[in-house]
Amino acid sequence: MRGAVIYDKGDVRFEKRPEPKVEKPTDAVIRMSATCVCGSDLWSYRGLNPIEKPTPMGHEYCGIVEEVGSEVKSVKPGQFVIGSFFASDNTCPACRAGYQTSCDQFEPISTAQAPRLRVPLADGTLVATPGVPSDEMLPSLLTLSDVMGTGWFAADAAEVKPGKTVVVVGDGAVGLLAVLSARQMGAERIIAMSRHEPRQRLAKEFGATEIVTERGDEGVARIRKLTDGIGADSVLECVGTQESMMQAIRSARAGGHVSYVGVPHGVQLDGKELFFSHVRLHGGPAPVRRFLPQLIDLVWNGTIDPGKVFDLHLPLDQVAEGYRAMHERRAIKAFLQP
Repeated sequence: MRGAVIYDKGDVRFEKRPEPKVEKPTDAVIRMSATCVCGSDLWSYRGLNPIEKPTPMGHEYCGIVEEVGSEVKSVKPGQFVIGSFFASDNTCPACRAGYQTSCDQFEPISTAQAPRLRVPLADGTLVATPGVPSDEMLPSLLTLSDVMGTGWFAADAAEVKPGKTVVVVGDGAVGLLAVLSARQMGAERIIAMSRHEPRQRLAKEFGATEIVTERGDEGVARIRKLTDGIGADSVLECVGTQESMMQAIRSARAGGHVSYVGVPHGVQLDGKELFFSHVRLHGGPAPVRRFLPQLIDLVWNGTIDPGKVFDLHLPLDQVAEGYRAMHERRAIKAFLQP
């Protein structure tokens, strides 16, 4: 089997990797229908995460179950399944509270940019769809493995409610799907912060009512002006930088909610500023597994079409081009098929 391996900054190769197999009785092996490149993969590609040795890549996946371990009961060979980027048992206290990415037994999924994938803790991680989907539905179902689930968590964690004013910081796939999620949750006003025209168009298609192009302090000033000096009820931070986090916190009203779902890099918060802001913070790695049944239903019934974030479709063996295109902002998100 061949799959994606990162060697160094800007160096992704498609090369021979071991065939996955059932190693534990709780495992499943799936044949990939689709995978993709994630914005968080770019942290390594850009050299911001250390790469100590050649490392397989990929954590977004959907496909057909080929084999299961002897203890797996919830899925069976032949079913089409989707799973989270963190495997979880879905039974520990954290899982029962809805935070499967803090599972006592969690295992990261990190080898999904390949034709086949071993999934640990299959009963707690994988969710089957009502049937085998059409090819046209694959992009939207694939988003549920991470970016749509993460965008949904961003809206949920920021307490988006009907009639509220929402700001989304970040116009990558997660930010765009946070816009879609906020619309589904009934937000009356959704302000997307974006400087890129193609992303602005998609944000509006997903439900953004306004676009703000300014960043940093200028972006905060613009949000304040648009909200009569009050700030937004909910702000969804979908990037993970110091600037984006402070932009989010300072754009929220007193007593407002800020969610943060972008993996933080170099983010430091001033306790005194937080203390006097009365802003509520909640975030972390999205517990995608919590939302999978609901999101599968929304896609299956045609209520949402999050697969529109994929604006580049490639065969899996061209995965390196997917990384390049996203790094150079020629693509929002690269969809890969074996």
